[in-house]
Amino acid sequence: MHSFHRCLVGTLAVAAALLAFGQRDAAAQSAVTSEKAALDPAPVRVLRPGDMIRLKIWRENELSGDYVIDEEGIVVLPLLGPREVTGISPDSIKIALVEEYAEYLTHRSIDVIPMWRINVLGAVNKPGLYPVDATMTIADVLALAGGATSQGKTDKFDLIRDGETISAKVTQQTLVGQLPSRSGDQLFVREKNWISRNAGAVGTIISATVSIILAVTRNK
Repeated sequence: MHSFHRCLVGTLAVAAALLAFGQRDAAAQSAVTSEKAALDPAPVRVLRPGDMIRLKIWRENELSGDYVIDEEGIVVLPLLGPREVTGISPDSIKIALVEEYAEYLTHRSIDVIPMWRINVLGAVNKPGLYPVDATMTIADVLALAGGATSQGKTDKFDLIRDGETISAKVTQQTLVGQLPSRSGDQLFVREKNWISRNAGAVGTIISATVSIILAVTRNK
């Protein structure tokens, strides 16, 4: 009976140790960034050098395309030439450019899509800087980065700016336009905690320990 109690205590100790290790591991991942308590939930999102304007003009393939904003905040657009677009709201840019193109084109099927950059990091297959627009979901952004790795968490994401986590609920269904994000922010995909990543090993250890307990009990 004393052996049974010792085995039972041992099992509980192993489970507690594994749980504590998993919690420490999760805490270590959370410490990658510090939590920023109060940020404007809806900052004005403006384009910056390195962002781009995407044109989609019906039946005008030679005019359609992605046009990058240079280091001085200037984008050179077909027919219109250079235009300064930094520091201006995306909606204002869209309205102004559509009106200007309407003077040159006889139809109204003109889409002007301001696009800014998000750095997708963490447990993804192709981390890097990707252009996004307001209509994309986080799932779309994740797909640009090759999707999450087998170790990545896909139920929650961190939005990071200057090393600090922005307080925002981010799921795969969240639209980029709903985020308090701006050009250059990071979308960080966390890794699963240790227990989740090693569920098979944990189950094997516990199963083996239980088997030993049962064997000891039967031999009593």
